Amino acid sequence: MSFPSLKQRLADGQTVNVFAVSRLFHPNMIEVYGLHGGFHGFWIDDEHAGFSVREIETATAFGRAAGLDSFVRIPPTDYATVTRCLESGAGGVMAAQISTAEQAEEFVRWSKFVPRGNRGMNAGGFDGRFGNLGLAEFCANANRDSFVAIQIETVSAVDQCDEIAAIDGVDLLFVGPADLSQALHVPGEFLHEKCLAAVDRVAAACDKNGKTFGAVTTTAEHSKMLVDKGCRMLSPTNDVRTFNAGVKSVKQTFAHLFE
Repeated sequence: MSFPSLKQRLADGQTVNVFAVSRLFHPNMIEVYGLHGGFHGFWIDDEHAGFSVREIETATAFGRAAGLDSFVRIPPTDYATVTRCLESGAGGVMAAQISTAEQAEEFVRWSKFVPRGNRGMNAGGFDGRFGNLGLAEFCANANRDSFVAIQIETVSAVDQCDEIAAIDGVDLLFVGPADLSQALHVPGEFLHEKCLAAVDRVAAACDKNGKTFGAVTTTAEHSKMLVDKGCRMLSPTNDVRTFNAGVKSVKQTFAHLFE
């Protein structure tokens, strides 16, 4: 890529802004975000929205054209889904609903070639330059460059966040505030003391293990709290939120038409 990846930016100590692509996906939308500026990349929500290989290829290609790196959120159910995302051009993958360090370790192994893992081998995708890289170079490049994030959104993941952050190959812990608040029995109360305590544990685990963390954020107050605690990947919007915000703005601007 002719621009820094999200993994590179985080390794350089930068704070990055990302948006999410979900139910309203269209390649032009990615270009619109890119033209507005201020975002460094995006993640594709294959957990909830569901994307085909062709859609992931299209989204990542339009992202690269706009100077935006990307990764895909997926359920940690099988190795083939992981490798398909990476072969389709995504810069990385993120595992949703992880409960244990053992699960996270398995996900990393699915994401990496030998000697770190056992990712399925096929150099015919984008990351293998469509067959134009030798297998040894392909493996080395992919192991070095692929980004792996683990979501922390269950009570057991919070309890094991130190062990998860210590795993070689995990680049980022990513707090999912909605599911985490539900798991803590305070749904939607992202600034509840239980949620804040969980974020503190994640931040401490990352600091101890030389990693960083990211999070979805929905309000300025919540985002400031995250930044104060060391969060360096902020995800403040997705296509649905952006579209709703636009409709609300139109109705406010032309309030006299909606009376």
